[in-house]
Amino acid sequence: MFTETIYTVTSPYREDMIVKGFSFGKGDEAACILGSERGNEVQQMYICSQLVKALKEQEANGCISAGKKILVIPVINSLGMNVGEKFFGVENQDINRRFPGRKTGDSADRLAEGIFCRIRNYTYGIQLTSFYMAGEFVPHVRMMETGFQNTSLANLFGLPYVMVRKPAPIDTKTLNYNWQNEMTAAFSLYTNRTDTIDEKSAGQAVAAILRFLTRMGIIRYESHSGYISHVILKQDLTDVHTMSGGIFKGLVSPGEDVRYGHRMAEIIDPYEGYVKETILAPTDGIVFFAHTDPLAVEGDIVYQLIHRLHE
Repeated sequence: MFTETIYTVTSPYREDMIVKGFSFGKGDEAACILGSERGNEVQQMYICSQLVKALKEQEANGCISAGKKILVIPVINSLGMNVGEKFFGVENQDINRRFPGRKTGDSADRLAEGIFCRIRNYTYGIQLTSFYMAGEFVPHVRMMETGFQNTSLANLFGLPYVMVRKPAPIDTKTLNYNWQNEMTAAFSLYTNRTDTIDEKSAGQAVAAILRFLTRMGIIRYESHSGYISHVILKQDLTDVHTMSGGIFKGLVSPGEDVRYGHRMAEIIDPYEGYVKETILAPTDGIVFFAHTDPLAVEGDIVYQLIHRLHE
């Protein structure tokens, strides 16, 4: 293993912020795995730390294929992590909406540009990321429909689902989108936590990445075959909204089957404690996403259901 400095953010007022990478093997830039971009992505950083640990063992046992290099970057926004801020710098910017970055831009632009210059030529790019809403997912691989996406490769992670969605204009500034435009086969992995650690789904993510690297001939690693992934489109999901705000009491979890009319959650009045609203399943399906905040606002998406698998 070789530790390298990927990028340094200098400041006259505090210690420099150094983005570290851990490389394994030598040769072609085969696979890059990137963890926390936001200051609350603790689970994503933890998964990368466990991946570094596993790859160190693989390298010691001679299991990295000759002529292949793997780079793991556990965290790029350590400043946000240290001060408890989700976004980066005094500008409060989401780094994953600043790629490919600009040398002459603000600090987030310069950071994104510096990172992307180092990782843009990898054959495979794996990003461990989080959703904009607080909640838990069924572990899955997500890809954008850029014309360069490859769901057959995404299936090789062996996770339950592969989701493909059309990019919105703001998505053109994400790492996944820009990686694909540089002809890197890019994948975003979602687990069921962000700001807390879940050992089970973290282990599932590490196993999925090692499985993929093995199937692409980058490492030699014995693992079970995983799931046969179902490919779903964003439009295959049914959003379940609240009609009122209050204390949220979820009754179902990601991966559970529900039937039309099933009680999924309750909204509790925060002052008097009565049930203001009972949220019922609008269709048969599998819970793909579940809201986890203790509070909900009128109109919030509190669940997403996969419904076409039942039709």
